[in-house]
Amino acid sequence: MASPNPSRDARPAIPKLEPRRRRPAPANQTPVPQTPALPSPPDTSSWTFQVPTRRILSPNDHKLFLSSPTYILIQAWIFGLSEAVVDTPCSAVNDDDLSTLVKAILKILDGAEELVKKCPPDDQGGSRFGNKAFCRFLDLLRENSPGWHRSLGLDNEAAISEAAAYLDQSFGNRSRIDYGSGHELNFLMWLLCLYQLGLVRSTDFKPIVLRVFNRYLNLMRTIQMAYYLEPAGSHGVWGLDDYQFLPFLFGAAQLLHHPYITPRSIHQDLTIEEFGRDYLYLGQINFVNSTKTVKGLRWHSPMLDDISSAKSWTKIDGGMRRMFVAEVLGKLPVMQHFIFGSLVPAADGMSEDDASAEDEETEDGTKASGDHSGHSHDPVGWGDCCGIKVPSSIAAAQELKKGGKGDALRRIPFD
Repeated sequence: MASPNPSRDARPAIPKLEPRRRRPAPANQTPVPQTPALPSPPDTSSWTFQVPTRRILSPNDHKLFLSSPTYILIQAWIFGLSEAVVDTPCSAVNDDDLSTLVKAILKILDGAEELVKKCPPDDQGGSRFGNKAFCRFLDLLRENSPGWHRSLGLDNEAAISEAAAYLDQSFGNRSRIDYGSGHELNFLMWLLCLYQLGLVRSTDFKPIVLRVFNRYLNLMRTIQMAYYLEPAGSHGVWGLDDYQFLPFLFGAAQLLHHPYITPRSIHQDLTIEEFGRDYLYLGQINFVNSTKTVKGLRWHSPMLDDISSAKSWTKIDGGMRRMFVAEVLGKLPVMQHFIFGSLVPAADGMSEDDASAEDEETEDGTKASGDHSGHSHDPVGWGDCCGIKVPSSIAAAQELKKGGKGDALRRIPFD
């Protein structure tokens, strides 16, 4: 018998509805770097100290470093400090909690800030590049450095010379008048030297981050504002930050299990204002916002903006660890300026360099043989260590204020 409605029978059958299967989230192939065990300080009673020099002069040198005990030592030190401040605000460390050594270190940083006052910046004439008065500041810093180290209890001149090299390299580069995460790392290596010399103890780890490193950050902001230090690289807004990295690593650990400050809280002005002094992450966000000429992280710091979408601080903490290993220790343009001595030793087989500072400089602070002397670059990219000069974003904001435009920020960067 023929179907009463042949046109309906000709239509294709409707497939059976099945629940949509969710695709699994892509697994991160790079595991979160764990914290290696930090070795006990060596016996330096009969130690042969040496003035640190650059030893990563080629990709092969960098490869040797990445498989060396020093590579593990640096991770143990940085990640160990980070673990010491998990869920701990800066205000949790009182003056009564500070050891004599930590108080002496803080006095050194106070002394360095006094040197800034003695070396006021030259008239910029509207320039947004580095101020040459920075060189005078570094000269005074190096003159005072030996005495500062003696105030820590060091009496071995060779040990003082080795440790002082890291402190001297912690505030920026003299010839380029710039500053970046490599200089920041030198400050932590200075503290590692003090640990290796038996001065810093494990009980100092929390104050080292929340008081000493915090004080260093504020000092560097003063220096950057005074001398318009250029960022040491040409990544610009596509990097995590123009100058610092460790406030985000240590800061994520501080906020790891916070009950109500979430990663998205960095977009809330009231949260930043109320908690910026207690948490390094929020404090650095506040500083970054205050030194830009456009309003909004999405415009001037898109990577920080993207990171804020993470579901938890645990995700951010793991990401910062990966980034430290990959983007700081793992980058030749950063690590080729790193200096090695006896307390932070180079690996066997690494190249020798005669220069004891970050760059080969003449007595007047100029480069001995050009910006690219004594080191190499990654085969891909712009040679971020000493290639394109990048004007300071801090300088742009400060010059805008000097021009009578106050603190007003442009809402988009295209007007």
